[in-house]
Amino acid sequence: MARVTVHLHGVPKEKANRELIEMYSKRIASRGIRIEYHSDKLTAEAYTNTLQKRKGTVIYLDEGGEILDSLEFSSRVQEWKIAGDETHLAIGPAQGWPSTNIPTLRHRLSLSKMTYPHELASVLLVEQLYRATEILRGTAYHKA
Repeated sequence: MARVTVHLHGVPKEKANRELIEMYSKRIASRGIRIEYHSDKLTAEAYTNTLQKRKGTVIYLDEGGEILDSLEFSSRVQEWKIAGDETHLAIGPAQGWPSTNIPTLRHRLSLSKMTYPHELASVLLVEQLYRATEILRGTAYHKA
């Protein structure tokens, strides 16, 4: 079973966001999903280059990416977990992904048609990963 890794550009500075990410991280850690923080001192270009060197598939969270509902996202998480390669979900830096690298961002997901600060987008992504694991487990957490 492959691992899913969430990459965040820096540790959230807002305490509330940091606490929510930590809470959901603990909940999903036993389910093969982990959080990795990268230095917020990395430029957007250096961060992108670091991610592109990862083994497996890197999926960039980007406003122009594919939009999925929670059930579709849970199916995607299931596919990632049974795939042979690792899957890396990357939240960009506050200034966004470098425009020069956008053509190389083949795999992109969007959390919404709305734009969120990168710290809040991190919370949303980690919560959706938790929700996906709960949907796959058949619990009552997801009420749709």
